[in-house]
Amino acid sequence: MSLIVRALLEIATGRRGIHMKHRDRVWMALHHEEPDRCPMQISFTPEFAARLRADLQLKGQEFHNPHGGGNTYELERALDEDLLLTSVGWANSYYQPGYEKGGTYTDEWGVTWKSVPYTTPYGVGHYTEMIGHPLADDRAIEYYQPPDPTRPELYAEAERVIREFKDEYWIVGVTVTTIFETAWALRGYERLLTDFIVNPELAERILDSPYHYHLTAAKRLVEMGVDMIWIGDDVGAQTAMLISPAHWRRFLKPRLAQFIATIKAINPQLKVAYHSDGMIYPIIPELIEIGVDVLNPIQPACMDPARLKQEYGDRLCFWGSIDEQHTLPFGTPEEVRQEVLTRLRTLGRGGGLILGPTHHVQLDTPLENFWAMVNTILHPI
Repeated sequence: MSLIVRALLEIATGRRGIHMKHRDRVWMALHHEEPDRCPMQISFTPEFAARLRADLQLKGQEFHNPHGGGNTYELERALDEDLLLTSVGWANSYYQPGYEKGGTYTDEWGVTWKSVPYTTPYGVGHYTEMIGHPLADDRAIEYYQPPDPTRPELYAEAERVIREFKDEYWIVGVTVTTIFETAWALRGYERLLTDFIVNPELAERILDSPYHYHLTAAKRLVEMGVDMIWIGDDVGAQTAMLISPAHWRRFLKPRLAQFIATIKAINPQLKVAYHSDGMIYPIIPELIEIGVDVLNPIQPACMDPARLKQEYGDRLCFWGSIDEQHTLPFGTPEEVRQEVLTRLRTLGRGGGLILGPTHHVQLDTPLENFWAMVNTILHPI
């Protein structure tokens, strides 16, 4: 055991009379050591955030961006979370102030969105669905100009978060929807998949636009001092990949490899987390190969968390794993508690785990289940 780890353990157990900092807790877990408790990260849809704020009797901001763009972090800090997110990129288009009022809007990339209501036992929520793609017409590709990722205002929030909170919290720079998701938002899902087959050179051009944007943003965030960059795209469905592993290797792997190499060259201590929903077993060894440190979100209905720990736990850390499809919204508080304890015994054994739900907590989640998750993570015994 290193002297640094030993010192952190002394802090964790109170032998130095000091409470372990959130960032130290995450650092230990990501170096495959067990801290005083498992690190926790939870995000919420704006509607659930409003319920939680009322339950906690907090009086802060009204609009909550689950990706961490423009938040006060009042909820995260009240829950004793360990990571704070700050986001630059297309993912911020999902939720924009006023989206819950219905209607449509067009984001700065030219993608048009429609607000769609849904009903739960706890009220009416809204999702946003894409209904317009600026590059659907081949002719538009010649003239398309993506947003400028060098604008200073994009990084004002990250600068504030780092300045105010880095001494205590692990700061994550979020540039998810890094390549594939933004590209198909621009082109249209079926059109881009068709391009992979019939016009791969055109597909390459479209993929390059979000790749360069998010790489520019990630480089800036690393230079500013974030502890981790969170990248990724949904390439997994419930039981198989959305695209073949061969297409992932052709179109996404080289860009991801260069992306990770570039930002780790700026800070070799940087951690890189990769997000994909669904089943992505075929590409996990190659994600490790290109420098991914943390895999997110580990949907237990799609991949077996215990198997992942057994096969890759010495080379990979894990983030997420609490079932947002079934247990959290539809289980009992005791079922939620038992799932948390199971993850701690499996994924969390020997460190290597940041625990939380596999998606933003949704409006349909009972508060009793939410608190069962939080309290069990904070106090598992």
